Amino acid sequence: MFHSKGQKTLSYIIFGIYVLLLIWLILFKFSTNFHDLPHIRNINLIPYGDSVVINGKISLGEILWNILVFVPMGVYVSIFKYDWAFAKKAVPCFLLSFLFEIIQYVFAIGASDITDLIGNTLGGIAGIAICTLFKRFFKERFITIINSIGLTVEVLAVLMLGILFVANR
Repeated sequence: MFHSKGQKTLSYIIFGIYVLLLIWLILFKFSTNFHDLPHIRNINLIPYGDSVVINGKISLGEILWNILVFVPMGVYVSIFKYDWAFAKKAVPCFLLSFLFEIIQYVFAIGASDITDLIGNTLGGIAGIAICTLFKRFFKERFITIINSIGLTVEVLAVLMLGILFVANR
């Protein structure tokens, strides 16, 4: 699957940075101070219920955001576990999202929501599908292309977060 040890190492580094950013986003809401976190202990078990309704309308932005942030999870699970069946690759995406929802509830740092779990899992599934398509179209170069995209997005995200961090100090 990997053409070199360096390519595999780069994939793990990009994935590691992604997971750290994901933890900071989902659990810590990009906060730099634990006391700034919302102290909410709430569970919503009604999909697409009150948690995504704003001014009487469903907020598609939040739903799409939950899907989008888990796409890389599906992509990198597909790269690291390329021999797994499609459905089996979705399990780590579901489990990580479920773990985030449990942690948010236990530590009262956000609302635990079935809609988030569904969106995140769908994002992981979309990432698996994207990886499958990239592999089909780009053949042996697909990992290089995915790593290039991942690295570019992460550098831009870290730069934006750095600018926001400095601007808000």
